[in-house]
Amino acid sequence: MQQGNQLIIYTDGAARGNPGPGGYGAILMWGDKRKELSAGYRHTTNNRMELMAVIVALESLTKKNIPLTVYTDSKYIVDSVEKKWLDNWVRTDFKGGKKNKDLWLRYNKLAKEYSVKFKWVKGHAENTFNNRCDELATEAADGKEHLIDDWYEKEEGKLL
Repeated sequence: MQQGNQLIIYTDGAARGNPGPGGYGAILMWGDKRKELSAGYRHTTNNRMELMAVIVALESLTKKNIPLTVYTDSKYIVDSVEKKWLDNWVRTDFKGGKKNKDLWLRYNKLAKEYSVKFKWVKGHAENTFNNRCDELATEAADGKEHLIDDWYEKEEGKLL
């Protein structure tokens, strides 16, 4: 998976009910080193968890300006970044009610510190790492310890 000095990241997100309880999973790989990350949220969406997996993976890095490839089964993320939709959303301040502004702005700030390339992988297929991320995300969504997605719950008017 790793080519030269490149970090490989796999990510996935899940939500039960969408919206509902959700979780994310990420695997970071550098050579023979591997790190898994996951957490669950009490009320969120699948797209937010897909994006949160990428954000948390980037936030966990200690080295800046390294090339990395993120593999995800989320066309929403791949297309938003690779087709430059995000650049337009930022330029227009997410005009038209584009969703997940808080997370996209968080991602956008982080992405400036890295050379990020996104690649789409088919979900629930034969990809071992994507399948493991799915397990991490669904276990987190189904778990008992949930974080609060404050921004989402406030936006939805459902903060308990």
